[in-house]
Amino acid sequence: MRIAILGWGSLLWEGGLEFHRWHKPWKDDGPTLKLEFSRISISRSRALTLVVDEKHGSPTRVAWCLSRRGAIDDAVCDLRCREGTTIKKTGRIVVAQATSRTDGEPEKSIVAWARSKKLDSVVWTALTSNFQEKTRKPFSVAAAIAYLNTLDPVGKAKAAEYVWRAPEFVRTDLRAALEKEPWFSERG
Repeated sequence: MRIAILGWGSLLWEGGLEFHRWHKPWKDDGPTLKLEFSRISISRSRALTLVVDEKHGSPTRVAWCLSRRGAIDDAVCDLRCREGTTIKKTGRIVVAQATSRTDGEPEKSIVAWARSKKLDSVVWTALTSNFQEKTRKPFSVAAAIAYLNTLDPVGKAKAAEYVWRAPEFVRTDLRAALEKEPWFSERG
């Protein structure tokens, strides 16, 4: 069984030895998904992290790799454990079971791409934006920058590090705006 794992954020640079041993090398020709730094991460000192964001995201061709697992449940478990999340927040598609009525744009894009690569299944981190829930303000580039400016120095450092370390192929509206911010551009 050919199972792909999709990645676009810290999974690519800090997957961890246990996770890395269960997949092959990353490739840069994955499906195009709309990404944005629109999730507030408690584990990263409230920095904004990348998620699939259909409303605010910029179309981005993501990375992918083949899992060394033979069963989708095992690949899902590997990703879930690495991400420290739940099964519910780990996306999965079995390509043969996908139909033209597959819900959501990300899923349709993933299925079309997976068929072109002759993959059996695809798994990904399915966290969503929580910006409005956490800040009580709708997400926008201006609101995100204002939010980041309220972080303490540790939070700002984590936020800047996460955006700096995001792969170059991730070009979102927020990243472009942050790269013009004086506090952000002063790598230390």
